[in-house]
Formats: sequence, structure tokens, C-alpha cells
Amino acid sequence: QVQLVESGGGLVQAGGSLRLSCAASGSISSITTMAWYRQPPGKQRELLASITSGGSTAYADSVKGRFTISRDNAKNTVYLQMNSLKPEDTAVYYCKVETLTAWVKRTYWGQGTQVTVSS
Repeated sequence: QVQLVESGGGLVQAGGSLRLSCAASGSISSITTMAWYRQPPGKQRELLASITSGGSTAYADSVKGRFTISRDNAKNTVYLQMNSLKPEDTAVYYCKVETLTAWVKRTYWGQGTQVTVSS
């Protein structure tokens, strides 16, 4: 089992920045890929960025060049640095962690943190 605690959301003006954190505890030795998603009001959850255990990253076109995902394996934490925020970035942001143990893959989600960008 892996427990995830997110932090860092809040209210920010357009053009501002926020950094989200997601700290993992539990069976952390089996964590592979970590990722951030968001779900705007009335819309489906979308993948924003992911990072593998080896540090390879991938981004959605909507955030490429503005958001940066990183992870600190010593702290078992994944971050999402969000710059040049726009009102359309307003959403609940979720971290997702995948684990692989004995060839069984499991997925865990954080509780979500609200990000609101005012115009």
C-alpha cells in the first residue's frame, strides 16, 4: 500500500506560479512512475505530466514549457512546478503513483488539491 499526501494548491493570479508536492509513504520501494493529473470543473481528468523512476519526463501539450515535473527519491516526493498560470489551469490537481511488486502493477491516487487561477 502507498499513501499519498498532496499540498501546495491555492489561489493565484494569472501569470503567477505555484508548486505542488505529493509525498508518498508506505510501500515506497516499489514506486515506478509518478504523474500529475487535473480535473477542471465539469470535465474529465487529464494527464499533465509523468516521470519515470529513471527520471524521464513527458508532458501534455497544454502545459509543455510552463509546467515542470520532478521527483526527489530520497524524500519520496513528486513535484509539479507551475509557471505562467492561466485561468484555464483552474482545476483539482491529483498525483498518481504506480508500483510494481512481484510483477503486479498497482495505481494509487492522491486526494487532490484545488488550484484556482484568477484573471
